[in-house]
Amino acid sequence: MRTAEIVRNTSETQIRVSLNIDGEGARRVSTGVGFFDHMLDLFAKHGLFDLTVEAKGDLHVDAHHTIEDVGIALGEAFAQAAGDKAGVSRYNTQFVPMDEAMAFASVDFSGRAYLQYAVGCPDADAGGVPVQLFEEFFRALATSARLTLHVSALYGANTHHMLEASFKAAGRAMRFALERDPRCSGIP
Repeated sequence: MRTAEIVRNTSETQIRVSLNIDGEGARRVSTGVGFFDHMLDLFAKHGLFDLTVEAKGDLHVDAHHTIEDVGIALGEAFAQAAGDKAGVSRYNTQFVPMDEAMAFASVDFSGRAYLQYAVGCPDADAGGVPVQLFEEFFRALATSARLTLHVSALYGANTHHMLEASFKAAGRAMRFALERDPRCSGIP
């Protein structure tokens, strides 16, 4: 089983992430940031990752540290669980529609960290969370997992839909990039 458990404690956050890449989409997410919990829940459901995230952060300041540090811990969990990535597909791209919105995510488990993020939402916040924090989450995830990740909302009018489609697309792209391919031998 490709699993990982990461504990990250800083002066601003206390986070525990448990991940099974080869799961069935079982998830339990509690960060204290409701909209972010919803996005992580959908990421795991559509990625078929078994995921537990327990986070306590300095939400009296704002959600920045919690969201970024969850991204760091989740990225570390993916890096650990994927191991040397022998036999995986490595690349994948997924498009996900959500009503009027269309998003895509493209991933390369290359060992090189890079994020290209183009989710231009019409609103400044979603569920009370500043939308720029979701770019911080994806940057932390890509950096800690050492993957190249492109996330884009091609169009949309509803900020919730654009972000939701983006998280679903990222989960699906990561799922298929990490699936074992019996025709691939060694490290891609």
